[in-house]
Amino acid sequence: MRAEMVQTVVEPLVLRSVLGRFATGVAVVTAQTMQGDPLGMTVNSFSSVSLEPPLVLFCVNRDSRLYPAFTNTAAFAVNILTEAQQALSRRFARPGLDRFGTLPHATGHSGVPVLPDSLAVVECATDSVAAAGDHAIVVGRVVAVSAEEERTVQPLVFFDGAYCRLDAAYANWWTAFS
Repeated sequence: MRAEMVQTVVEPLVLRSVLGRFATGVAVVTAQTMQGDPLGMTVNSFSSVSLEPPLVLFCVNRDSRLYPAFTNTAAFAVNILTEAQQALSRRFARPGLDRFGTLPHATGHSGVPVLPDSLAVVECATDSVAAAGDHAIVVGRVVAVSAEEERTVQPLVFFDGAYCRLDAAYANWWTAFS
């Protein structure tokens, strides 16, 4: 029998530890300030919401200095990172507003900065922002997408407080069900 930890009053640190057992991809959400400067932050709270209409979401902490910018932006891009972009993930997770510095970037179809060599980029027009506890949920209507064509490139994965790799031996698991 499996040992279980059950708590009826969930402490924030315990909840964080338990939720950390859910493996996620890592992305950098980018946008522009009102002055046109690029800004970005690392997230693992990215999700598809709907295919019709095409909607995605990410979450931003109310205590973040980037909260006002991301909850008031007209457009943003979700740059899904490859396993080779761990340093980029750390760069955009650090404190401060100017995380781009001199980092080269392109301008996407929606006018927002996009990061080179991302596994995929999802550009969005902000659809809605909803308060949710200590975060805001930012929902975007997808206006453009692009993806790395090389299928051997692996995503950056985060699990239990650390970056992880996928096992390529299981990369074609879906074909087993075809």
